[in-house]
Amino acid sequence: MCDAFSIQLADASHGSQMIALLPELANFDIPERRKPEHLWHGDKEMIQEWMDGNRPESFCYVALSDEGEVAGLSFVTLREELLSHEPSAHLEVLVVSPEWRRHGLGERLSEAAEVEAKKRGAESITLHVFRKNERARALYKKLGYDEPK
Repeated sequence: MCDAFSIQLADASHGSQMIALLPELANFDIPERRKPEHLWHGDKEMIQEWMDGNRPESFCYVALSDEGEVAGLSFVTLREELLSHEPSAHLEVLVVSPEWRRHGLGERLSEAAEVEAKKRGAESITLHVFRKNERARALYKKLGYDEPK
């Protein structure tokens, strides 16, 4: 089923569909002190800035169906690695629509983001994930990301 999708660099025309997927970032057992929108509101602002042309250090890949539906996205910001100060990237958002999960889109979006980050000079890529977000943590582990001890 995943063959019906293409992974491509996004542009502002994909923005509203991208933003519509963001609430899925809170689709897990979030900590009690958090509200679901806390987990994606900043990402919405970041994507809006990118759509407006105000985030040249960021790029985004989308998984598009043959009908042009955005089924998932990976959004990355190029930035200095905090400890080594080497060129790096941060995976800000990786989200797949619930109906298209378990078709490899998360892996494909992550891999596209990693390749693009390297092309743009990043020597590493980082991300943040809540400990309780087991689905995301399992994907990142499968992709070879380190987990804190």
